[in-house]
Amino acid sequence: MSWGRRDVLAAAVAGGLAPGIAAGAVPGPVAPRRVVSLNACLDVILVHLADREQIAALSHYARDPGSSTIAPLARTLPFTWESAEEVIALRPDLVLASRHSAPATRNALQRLGVRTERFATPKTVAESLEQVARVARLVGRPERGAALAARIEAALRAARPASGTPPLTALVYQPNGFSPGPGTLADELMTLAGFENVARRYGLRSWGNVPLERLLADPPQVLLVGEPSPGLRSWADRVMTHPALASLEGRMRQARLPDQLLYCGGPVLIDAARALAAARRNLDARAT
Repeated sequence: MSWGRRDVLAAAVAGGLAPGIAAGAVPGPVAPRRVVSLNACLDVILVHLADREQIAALSHYARDPGSSTIAPLARTLPFTWESAEEVIALRPDLVLASRHSAPATRNALQRLGVRTERFATPKTVAESLEQVARVARLVGRPERGAALAARIEAALRAARPASGTPPLTALVYQPNGFSPGPGTLADELMTLAGFENVARRYGLRSWGNVPLERLLADPPQVLLVGEPSPGLRSWADRVMTHPALASLEGRMRQARLPDQLLYCGGPVLIDAARALAAARRNLDARAT
């Protein structure tokens, strides 16, 4: 039997008012009781803002410690592989999706009248904060959204170097030379933390690849690479010990920046800002 948003809302009303609405108060919109997220970055925002009981499922990406900052928590929550059948079976009254979520799933949800909110990938801190506020409103927790935004802004302020400190030229370097360029959230964070992103001079306009030959010919002062995986020889370790980079000793330093801090906004900005600020402080300390 098909079902839609009207059926879910009717069931919610029949079950009583949402927790937190005092007796006699003028009721506002009923907060969704079963929220499904189909995007790794929306997963992170959702777990910080919604009640645990509201979360019907996260995306499967949330459980991957290599790309998610909430992997331990995500393993205690349901997840989907983003198929329409899985999502519909959960009977959600709100689905959070990105513009890159599976079109077949989004179309099926639309046909069934399931409320689905789509989000773009934030390219600036301001856009990320707007996204936090929007998710908070959608799940009925605007006060938590405001508190989280305040924490993010405080972390960004704390990450700024002392006034007058010259920036260090830097490049984030991932497998196959994948790097963030101008117009990305990572680029803005680097600037806030006192780094000048040299991806611009390599011709990148957004995310793109920087060949190792180009890096060797025109190195930055700092190469930011990922954290090693325990017990494994990671890409980060291979880059940092690449024979060709020996020629840059004394000209280019290296620092760690976990890969999972590069792609999402929201709460991830707090850890990303702290990691970049710590890298900058360690580099400055080694230079003195």
